[in-house]
Amino acid sequence: MEPLSWGEIIVRMAIQFIPVWISLAALFAVSITFKRRLGLYGKLFDSPIGMIGFGLVMFWVFAGVYGAAGMIVTHDSLAQVSGLKNKAPGTPLRMAEDGVYQYYLLGGDNLARDVFSRMIDGAWVVVQIAPLATIFAFMVGITLGLPAGYYGGRLDTLLSFLANLILAFPVILLFYLLVTPEIIETGLPNYMAMVLFIFPLVFVAVLLNSRYYTQPKKRTPLLIVVLGLMGWVYLSLISEVGSKLQVLPGFLDLFDIPGGILVVFVSVVFVNSPTVFRIVRGLAMDIKTRDYVAAAQTRGEGPWYIMLWEILPNARGPLIVDFCLRIGYTTILLGTLGFFGLGLPPESPDWGSTINEGRKLLSIYLHPALPPAFALLTMVLGLNLLADGLREESLKD
Repeated sequence: MEPLSWGEIIVRMAIQFIPVWISLAALFAVSITFKRRLGLYGKLFDSPIGMIGFGLVMFWVFAGVYGAAGMIVTHDSLAQVSGLKNKAPGTPLRMAEDGVYQYYLLGGDNLARDVFSRMIDGAWVVVQIAPLATIFAFMVGITLGLPAGYYGGRLDTLLSFLANLILAFPVILLFYLLVTPEIIETGLPNYMAMVLFIFPLVFVAVLLNSRYYTQPKKRTPLLIVVLGLMGWVYLSLISEVGSKLQVLPGFLDLFDIPGGILVVFVSVVFVNSPTVFRIVRGLAMDIKTRDYVAAAQTRGEGPWYIMLWEILPNARGPLIVDFCLRIGYTTILLGTLGFFGLGLPPESPDWGSTINEGRKLLSIYLHPALPPAFALLTMVLGLNLLADGLREESLKD
């Protein structure tokens, strides 16, 4: 078989992405049809910039999800095929078996693995880690930032000092410390996970208790069910079979998180939390002076009710925008970690690791490094455009 031309490569890749195109078309059609009922999300479709950003982000989200399901990838991202080391895009497989895709669409890397499949599987790594790590960072920042901004005084001074202390530390050096084998052997990342992952439980418990404080018959069973399920998830996250923190038997453990991914996840949450804390603290200090907060205090509402049901909803605009931007920062951070070989396994198809492997022969072979670099660029660009669109629409309220 002859190698594919660039036109044929583009057509074949477009065909591989058919599930993504269908999903994007369906999502946009439904969202635009019902946009007047969808609040801020619906208003996003009045902003061309926001729509472009949303489209770029959802393209890679769908690509990662469908790639993990085996619907887009053409080969196993870890499989090596003899004779395809650093081969150019469109190179055919010699004597390919029946049912095996006959081409390396974007060529092979220095270990003869399919660059196209690794790019798609790398999107799945980002889709899994970046949003979840950002959500956990926001749980930590909101839970600590609201009381710091609302109460002020010594509590604010102490928490602000700790946040500034973490922010003053060089991020890359901090990651180097957290992912070194000696630190991992001490179990420090696992203990950090114990502390950081408890914040969603605390947040939800205080949220429900403050909302239904005057309805104990409804509050108590709700807290038992919700916190029971969240507690199970929490213990599954921190429990690791065979480690010092195996707190659940194997049959009750919902997740089997590889140690490297857990270290990266904890590190990202730890680094992002102080910045979120400072944003939430500043918003709380501003909003607590508003008349509706004074009205809630006059009604006799408790401090946590005021913080979570009066201040936080009125801070949602800036927080949503920052959430989108922070996912972009986290994506870049994951790429940086992979590029330096920190945390994730060496064979991981994440974009940073793939770029690092490709750049070693960049002067000779461009194709292994460019696709993951382009994917990282478009993902972060989409998140930034999405944040701009949300900011533009939120300012109109």
